[in-house]
Formats: sequence, C-alpha cells, structure tokens
Amino acid sequence: MDMPQTGFGLWKVASEDCRATILEAVRAGYRHFDCAADYGNEEAVGEGLAAAMADGLCSRDELWITSKLWNTCHAPEHVEAACRKSLADLGLEYLDLYLIHFPIALEFVPFEQRYPPEWIHDPDADKPVMQRAAVPLHQTWRAMEELQDKGLTRQIGVCNYNSALIHDLMSYARIKPAVLQIEAHPYLTQEKLIRLARDYGIAVTAFSPLGALSYVELDMAGENDTVLNAPAVTKAAARHGKTPAQIVLRWATQRGTSIIPKSTNPERMRENLAITDFSLSEDEMAAISALNRNRRFNDPGVFCEQAFDSFHPIYD
Repeated sequence: MDMPQTGFGLWKVASEDCRATILEAVRAGYRHFDCAADYGNEEAVGEGLAAAMADGLCSRDELWITSKLWNTCHAPEHVEAACRKSLADLGLEYLDLYLIHFPIALEFVPFEQRYPPEWIHDPDADKPVMQRAAVPLHQTWRAMEELQDKGLTRQIGVCNYNSALIHDLMSYARIKPAVLQIEAHPYLTQEKLIRLARDYGIAVTAFSPLGALSYVELDMAGENDTVLNAPAVTKAAARHGKTPAQIVLRWATQRGTSIIPKSTNPERMRENLAITDFSLSEDEMAAISALNRNRRFNDPGVFCEQAFDSFHPIYD
C-alpha cells in the first residue's frame, strides 16, 4: 500500500476526543493517520481505530498508520521497547511507518516513571531542564532498521532533519529512509530540502501545512501570521471556488509533498480532503511559493529555551 497523500494529524487531539474524531475522519475518507508517542493519545487513538474497524468502516490493510520514536528512546536498547509500546497502545501488530521524531537525543525516562516522558528530564528538580544524551544518530538508525527487519514496521524514516543530516544518513543507512517529515507551508517552502529528498528518493510529508493555525493556541504564532489571508491565496480561492485552506493544501500536494492537516470539525475534515478536483496554474503555484519568509513555527531553538529553559537549536 502506498501512503495516502492526504493524512490526518493527531497532534493536539485530546484523548477524550480521539475515538469520535477518528470515526468521523474514517467516514470522511481518511485512511492515513499520523501518530506519535509524544502526543500522549495513542491509547485513545487505538480505541478509535479499533472502533472504526469493528464497525466495518475500514480494514487494517486499508489504513496507513505512522508513529514516531521519542527523543528519550534514541539509545539502541530502548528503540524496540518504544516501538512496541506504541504498537500496544495503538492495538496494532505493525506500523506502516515509524519515524525518528527529532534529531535530538535526551536521557532515557522509564515508561513506568512517566509516559510520555516529554522534554524535561525531571519536572520535580529545582531547575527543570532537558538533559541531553550522548547517542549518535547512526546508532539510533541501526536500531530502527532492526524494527523493519523484525516486521514491527513496514517502513522507517525521519522527521525534522536538515540537509546535512540527510546526506549523513544516506551515507550509512542499510535501509534507506522512506519518508522525511518536515514543517512546510507557503511561509516555509523548504525548496532545497525537498529537492534533496527527491534526489535521494525520499518521500516528503509536510506537517503544519496550513502554517500558523496549529500554533496560535500555543502562543507560538500570532493571528497575523496566517497565510490564509495572503492575496496570492485568496485570489486563487476566488478563482477556483475553493477556500483559502484548500488552496494552500492543494499547493502542497501539487508540489509533490503529502500532508497531514488536522481538524476535529467534520465539515473541515471533508474540506481538507476535497482538493483533488482542481489544479493550480504555474503562475498561482509560483505566487504562493513566493510568499516564503523562512518562517518556522516549530523550532526547538526557540521553544526549548522558552518552555524548558534549555537552548537546543537544530536549524541554523
């Protein structure tokens, strides 16, 4: 099965809402669900997936389920346990895709002590901070390859890697990464990184494809950061009889990336899928791409210092 180009992102979906949200998403036509241990809702997601299958809305073979290895489990001895924990919570025998969530290794936190462990090593410390672990990424990747060898996941990949890390990974990977998941939207077009991934035969998934919308409620973006009011977007929306959000999502898929938008609103869920019955012109694509500001909303070099009193940039 190929990964569906439009998936459903489960970041920030409350556990109590997961079952109903997933049932509604499956009814709307979603078959690709993007999960992560760090989202803290995989058990609830598993209940939703089980309900959808029990109701005959879909079969496991029709689903594409992605999860992600958290930063505290980068040491090779913890990778398989982390994957198995996600599988148990999701109620699945295998994942379709398992990703390294960030190229950031943190000290291990036992699952029974705190799960998900999040970013801070000891929340009860006098000065709670992140605690780095000395784990090279190549060791983590070797353990990821073993997960695929054992059939725990059908494919493996990475998130939030930059070009240098991709070059490095491709120099030692026995099993090449199938997917690179990165923040990408008209204010952060990531053209060189996407081109590099394509050159290496790595598919690209854009998270936060609508830009600031995911971050306003977290105080990581302001209302004026939205791309949906940009004239290049609103003019295309009027021309095609589509919403600005549909235009931005179509721009993303038309440039060859898959997308994982999120909405708990049933009407918006369907709207986010309804982007295959029109195409943007070359001029419209170029005008939207020209909105690029290199504006990154999900930047550890910013939020780790603000939220966790730890300076840890991964982008220059």
